[in-house]
Amino acid sequence: MLGLLFGLTGFKDDTPVHWSHMLAVRNGVRDAGIGRKLKLYQRETLLARGIKHVFWTFDPLVARNAHLNLNSLGVEVTEYVPDMYGPGDDSELFKGIGTDRFVVLWRIDSDKVREALAAREVFDHAPYSTSPLAVSRSNEADPVSAPLSGDYSDAPGLRVEIPPDIHSLRDLSVVAAARWREITRSAFQSCLKRGYAVTGFYRDERTGRCYYCLRMKE
Repeated sequence: MLGLLFGLTGFKDDTPVHWSHMLAVRNGVRDAGIGRKLKLYQRETLLARGIKHVFWTFDPLVARNAHLNLNSLGVEVTEYVPDMYGPGDDSELFKGIGTDRFVVLWRIDSDKVREALAAREVFDHAPYSTSPLAVSRSNEADPVSAPLSGDYSDAPGLRVEIPPDIHSLRDLSVVAAARWREITRSAFQSCLKRGYAVTGFYRDERTGRCYYCLRMKE
């Protein structure tokens, strides 16, 4: 077995929905597109049963998952939940950084999702290139450096930086990784409450630094 996908179907406000609870790919075959193929199979199966809304969670600090979910699948962030699955002290993946999660909605019959899956619409981060940073590393040259909060003062667009690999960072410095969690948690909760929407994610090709892009809803 190379991977698995597990979920539960039910109702939300009298509408059939699916909660995609777990997606996992075996070590050694990650980054080969298996996770995306499993999600495409899930979409086909659910559409055939008349289900058009799929929810799940992912860790906002995991860059590869941010790219897959926002850019490749076209999900929408609906909520930020601190320690959704507890403090994570019993998990090798989350020990020291907790289990904060974005809750996302995948509208599998929408034009946005069809465009994302066909790769006809690539997220254009250029409009955000000069947007203020709500969170950024304190030392540009040091990837292990702790993050700092920035002043975005109700800017129409902004960015939130995250580490390129939170688990590698945690192995180097639990303190730094925990600080990233603390600062990004505060930023995301504040931004979502104030009416910002997460619109995409990108990795700077020159520096390797990773950013969420957010825009104020109209």
